[in-house]
Amino acid sequence: MNATKLNNKRTILVGLAFLSISAFWQMYDNVVPKLLTGTFGMAESLAGVIMAADNILALFLLPFFGGLSDRTETKLGRRTPYILAGTAAAVILMNLLPILDNSYAAGATPFKFASFVLVLGLLLIAMGTYRSPAVALMPDVTPKPLRSKGNAIINLMGAVGGILYLAVAAVLYPKSKVDGLAHVDYQPLFVVVSVIMAVSVVVLLLTIREPKLAAANRELESKHPEWNLAQDDGSGGEALPAPVKRSLGFLLASIALWFVGYNGVTTWFTTYIGVVMGEGLGGASTCLMVATAGAIVSYIPIGVVASRIGRKRTIQGGVVLLAACFLGGGVLTTVFDSINAIMYVVFALVGLAWAAINVNSLPMVVEMCRGSDVGKFTGYYYTASMAAQVVTPVAAGWLLEHVGYWTLFPYAAAFVACSFVTMCFVRHGDTKVRAKQGLDAYADMDN
Repeated sequence: MNATKLNNKRTILVGLAFLSISAFWQMYDNVVPKLLTGTFGMAESLAGVIMAADNILALFLLPFFGGLSDRTETKLGRRTPYILAGTAAAVILMNLLPILDNSYAAGATPFKFASFVLVLGLLLIAMGTYRSPAVALMPDVTPKPLRSKGNAIINLMGAVGGILYLAVAAVLYPKSKVDGLAHVDYQPLFVVVSVIMAVSVVVLLLTIREPKLAAANRELESKHPEWNLAQDDGSGGEALPAPVKRSLGFLLASIALWFVGYNGVTTWFTTYIGVVMGEGLGGASTCLMVATAGAIVSYIPIGVVASRIGRKRTIQGGVVLLAACFLGGGVLTTVFDSINAIMYVVFALVGLAWAAINVNSLPMVVEMCRGSDVGKFTGYYYTASMAAQVVTPVAAGWLLEHVGYWTLFPYAAAFVACSFVTMCFVRHGDTKVRAKQGLDAYADMDN
């Protein structure tokens, strides 16, 4: 194993697990709200509660199964058994959802509704069992000096998974095919995504020998004690100085606020655009795909900008742009009756803005801690972001139901704008670094 050069091919193969996860969650966020509010006639606020369930479960399942996989020893390794079992269960359960949805549309019964909710709950648990092991596999087989670049490739694979789903949805469900239908059959979409997931994990199993690679990596790292940049002094960690603690608090508040706004839109956009503009899943998926593509092509320029003006200013610029785009999106979706080129430009700018925010926020958090506390501070980041994603589907759903669908984009813009204010009080974590080049510019994307 080479300690100076990343094995890109192997890292891409390891990233197939995250590709499958990203494809699933993109579909889940886009389609499940439509099933809940459309087929089952559920109120938006109640549908929001169900949509928040995955984030609530994640707060418990991700650390539990991540720690459990640390203590697992099998012939397949520590992480691979969870990836295989979780994917297999998810593939079976996810294909039951459209069957139950179609059956309920043909003849509604309480039993069918209860079955749908039960299968949905089991599916969320299945997905929660292997996300942490899948993300942990890359560090297990990658030398420490190369993990940032490895993380860049993993995140790029996740982006590929999301784009694959969006492209399939756009092709299968254009407005011309779903316009006027009383009920849309999403079974083909679930089948295609489940095939993507299954093929990805099978290729991973056939090409990555986790025990051998992990053992070789441990042996290599044992020869390089200098890679451990920070040693635990046995005191259990040091207390943060009051000014740094205050900055961390405001930064975590900022993270929660912009996730409330952004996730509110991503959760409800497909439902919103169907009600307000009469567009089907295909049109909504194309908009989201443009936003994802806009983010991907922005990472390298964002890295250059952050190296010159600092992370904080780059984030604040992204916050201003994101709030403006959300306000513009609200106007455009009410003025026009179909998706057009102007909307695609706005969504590309949404991707750019989110890249400016997302690339720089996690590094600012971990900049405030000792090297030995990186894991704990990363946990702070995920707690803030996931807590926001628990709240916002419910809050935004309540507004859509009780006030009106027009509230979605102003709601998102308001919370994003509030994060600009809290960021003004962040005084630490803004180390200026040299511009990252190539894949290195993607290294800080959020897993």
